[in-house]
Amino acid sequence: MDENYEPAQTDGAADRVAKDNKKKKKSWDYDKEIGRLQVELADLQAWIKKAGARVVIIFEGRDAAGKGGMIKRITEKVSPRVFRVVALPAPTDREKSQIYMQRYIAHLPAAGEIVIFDRSWYNRAGVDRVMGFCSEKKAQRFLELAPRFEAAIVESGVILLKYFLTVSEEEQERRFRRRIDDPVRQWKLSPMDVESYQRWWDYTRVYDEMLRMTDSNHAPWWVVPSDDKKRGRVNCISHILQSIPYERVKFDAPDLGKRQKRPSDFVEDRSIRHVVPDTAS
Repeated sequence: MDENYEPAQTDGAADRVAKDNKKKKKSWDYDKEIGRLQVELADLQAWIKKAGARVVIIFEGRDAAGKGGMIKRITEKVSPRVFRVVALPAPTDREKSQIYMQRYIAHLPAAGEIVIFDRSWYNRAGVDRVMGFCSEKKAQRFLELAPRFEAAIVESGVILLKYFLTVSEEEQERRFRRRIDDPVRQWKLSPMDVESYQRWWDYTRVYDEMLRMTDSNHAPWWVVPSDDKKRGRVNCISHILQSIPYERVKFDAPDLGKRQKRPSDFVEDRSIRHVVPDTAS
């Protein structure tokens, strides 16, 4: 037999190899692109601080659509003092007695801040409405007032960006089942997630109405298809960067100078120290 002979691959094997190669290329391209975008986010951060700009970014969407992963990629290389993430828990009894928008107003940005809302006042148009946490009358009133509230925010000089992440029924179910099977993801599956899975069409109706009634020229909704999480992240972060008119700020590298010399009278402390055991192998 010819020593250079290689058995022919079946069509199925060839398809699998091509698919694997495509995945590897896709992953490599994603890592390179997300790294480039994170450098731009650092540039944005420098400008935000220097210009004293104020930015609000709202992330809404289907459960398991990837809001958490999106926010993580945006914030993992920047300062939490500039990129501040707000994910409010259920309102307290005191907050329930306040004007609905009141607890959100307290978290709006000061100069030099970007506030990212991981869900926002739009809870009233989504989960509150579907789950009966507010009356239909209050939900409708919110939908009427939200554009006016956002107009006041924008008129005050705040840049407001709103993103709605979508995911298909099939992909949402796959992600939920993965959470069930993976011990490190099980905490991400809440009773409310189960309800959102079972009541897909109830949520579809209220989200459609929310997007229609609260889309405006001053604060439009931007829909992010997220069945492919990586593509969704790259597309959304690129859009954020394109939507904020920032400029690159020159970095003035500090002069570290010289470290002081060890004092001649310094005596090393010999008291007992509790050192963490080295378990890394």
